[in-house]
Amino acid sequence: MKALVYHGNRDLRLESVPDPRLGNDEVTIHVDYCGICATDIEEYLYGPIFMSGDEPNPVTGKKIPIISGHEITGSIHDVGRDVHNLAVGDRVIVNGVLTCKTCFWCKRGETTQCPSMAAVGFNIDGGLADYISWPASQVIRLPYNVSSEQAALAEPASVALHAVRRSRLQLGETTAVLGVGAVGMLVMQAAKAIGGKVFAVDKRKMSLDLAKTLGADAVINSDETDAGQALLDLTGGVGPDVVIDAAGGKDTPELAMKWARRGGRVVLVAIYTQRPEFDFNRVVSTEVEVLGSLAYQQRDMDEVVRMLANDSLKTLPLISDRIRLDEVIDKGFARMLAPTKDVFRILVSPSD
Repeated sequence: MKALVYHGNRDLRLESVPDPRLGNDEVTIHVDYCGICATDIEEYLYGPIFMSGDEPNPVTGKKIPIISGHEITGSIHDVGRDVHNLAVGDRVIVNGVLTCKTCFWCKRGETTQCPSMAAVGFNIDGGLADYISWPASQVIRLPYNVSSEQAALAEPASVALHAVRRSRLQLGETTAVLGVGAVGMLVMQAAKAIGGKVFAVDKRKMSLDLAKTLGADAVINSDETDAGQALLDLTGGVGPDVVIDAAGGKDTPELAMKWARRGGRVVLVAIYTQRPEFDFNRVVSTEVEVLGSLAYQQRDMDEVVRMLANDSLKTLPLISDRIRLDEVIDKGFARMLAPTKDVFRILVSPSD
């Protein structure tokens, strides 16, 4: 089969590789779409960062070279002999997080903190390929009314929902989302579904226009106005209850802590490539809670599928392009890195 294989820094090769082996408790999935995101680009340009490089991952036993791709939807091609709840032809998504199931954190249900955690496309072969085999227990069947294209963004939507849940957002509270790219736009929709007021902050008119269409209660162009003052005006002078940083800029964590109300919550869901300086006396004096949010859990992905089915989560407007495997670097990465930033999510169709 064809696959995009990560061999190291700036070394991503389109290769012919053996079809994946099917375990007794696994299914083989024909990949319909696999999304590419900023993390894929960071691994390509600066990695290996999250990729298992020198040492094999303790859960999977794998290290590079590894097939890339972690936002996967497809249809079941074959099932292992011990699999009885899924059938050939079922359309599915993949919960791409594998854990040891035995450590302190796994036993507490805090699976995103398993020290041995493995992610598809980083620590085990991923979805930028014709096929992938995966444990049937971590494959979720799609309802008839959810298309494969909609479901292709289920993985980043689960990341977004996990971040909102980490914030403990309550009905009627206010949320500011810093950076409404693909994940930020999904964070905004997840917060709206809970019943909060949501304010989108970004520099891109394209992002803010779409955020308004998808339900933002207000949009703020931080290049054109004092975003902090605008958030104060929108919240009666106190600031948002929750600020979620999906931008990952050098200054955005500090801005998030500055703009949250006293006693509010800040969630950092972006991946940061720079180390900003910050006066933590601000956190002490305002009692703002600062929470990290990594990946997602099975319950997040289950809920995302329900939200897609009842149309409370819209992903199709975030699909900017569909490309082939051989176009990932020259067309996909190039467009995502372009100064114009006219993209949310690009889907790769390996079979094309």
